[in-house]
Amino acid sequence: MAEPLADLMAELERFGQMNDAATSERPRRMLNITRDTGEFLAVLVKAMDAKRVLEIGTSNGYSTLWLASAARDIGGSVTTVEMAELKVGMATANFARSGLGAQISLLQDDAGRLLERSADASYDLVFLDSERPEYPGWWPDLKRVLRAGGLLVVDNATSHPEQMAPFVALVEADPDFTTCLVPVGNGEFLAVKAGRRA
Repeated sequence: MAEPLADLMAELERFGQMNDAATSERPRRMLNITRDTGEFLAVLVKAMDAKRVLEIGTSNGYSTLWLASAARDIGGSVTTVEMAELKVGMATANFARSGLGAQISLLQDDAGRLLERSADASYDLVFLDSERPEYPGWWPDLKRVLRAGGLLVVDNATSHPEQMAPFVALVEADPDFTTCLVPVGNGEFLAVKAGRRA
């Protein structure tokens, strides 16, 4: 990672930690992924040659920058969706500073509506870090928009196991998916869709 981007990432890490320690209001908390989760996501993007990445839950863009930095190296891009106007504004400013703007498409939208509008098999990798109670309702579209052999990564699998349990049960019961839990950061639930890329 180039030094200016690495400096920005370190700045965002510090900001996220200080901000979240100072407020208990969920809409104002950044709730960023951990650095080791970012490194893990970057490796997954490159290992899968995931040129079409969807992130649900942008926050201030910290996780997006990990995904986009890896995507740039393989000629890919990231579409990221966030509803909160405050966070969209922060992410927009961070993306402008990052030098990765060309790799990122930021949408202020409802994730469920975005998924409904997305074409079948339109993403190689989906990173889900949003409103956990919504996940089961999104599942039909999440699995539809993933290509054969595509990967779903879901954050907070060990930090919020009770909230994640209904969704994890749905995915694990689907014969088209192979799953595992990776104890990185707040816990990453991985699900790979059966089949090979066309």
